[in-house]
Amino acid sequence: MPGRLIGVGVGPGDPELLTLKAVKAIETADIVAYFAKAGNLSNAHAIVADRLGHVAELPLLYPVTTEIHRHDERYKSAILDFYEKSAAAVAAHLDAGRTVAVLSEGDPLFYGSYMHIHCRLADRYQTEVIPGITAMSGSWSAAGAPIAQGDDILVVVPGTLDEAVLAVRFAEADAAVVMKLGRNLAKVRRALAAAGKLDRAIYVERATTAAAITMRLADKTDDVAPYFSLLLVPGWETNS
Repeated sequence: MPGRLIGVGVGPGDPELLTLKAVKAIETADIVAYFAKAGNLSNAHAIVADRLGHVAELPLLYPVTTEIHRHDERYKSAILDFYEKSAAAVAAHLDAGRTVAVLSEGDPLFYGSYMHIHCRLADRYQTEVIPGITAMSGSWSAAGAPIAQGDDILVVVPGTLDEAVLAVRFAEADAAVVMKLGRNLAKVRRALAAAGKLDRAIYVERATTAAAITMRLADKTDDVAPYFSLLLVPGWETNS
């Protein structure tokens, strides 16, 4: 019989934030697959490294990440081909009757690469998705920043959006989370200033890990941000 596909959310970085269900899935899988940029280590793999034991591993290595703009046809072609080949590699193990756990930082179905495997294979194989703690949840908890209350509207936006679009989204919402920050920080900073919310923004880098940094964005003197960073704009301004 075909094997089982499991999308496993491993959380934002702290191995102690793995759920019991995620640990069980990882430790009992026949194959553990994970995404990484070619030549780089996988953060998802690092989170669960102590749980892998002698399980067989299947690295899925991106041929390109940020070197080419995401709207460039070369990027679209390369990344589409990558996801097709990754799904085929996972399917080969499933066809052999093996259980494959595909790791995903944060939650598998929230800006996670796992979803590209899921949408290609879930209708053909027995599939389960194990949710994980998101980076934004880990970030506002670490910062002690109540993010929304009552009728507050929270928006989650990728920093890759155009500056004008970001400014509109920030102005419309009470609270915001900016994902995919990285090289977009300067643009996001300007958009927050245009929306009058720069002073409320909190910068979080590598949330929940030993290398975590949390500070007011207004106090950050440069626009350098790693891929694993985000911004919080808390909406809760009163104690009502």
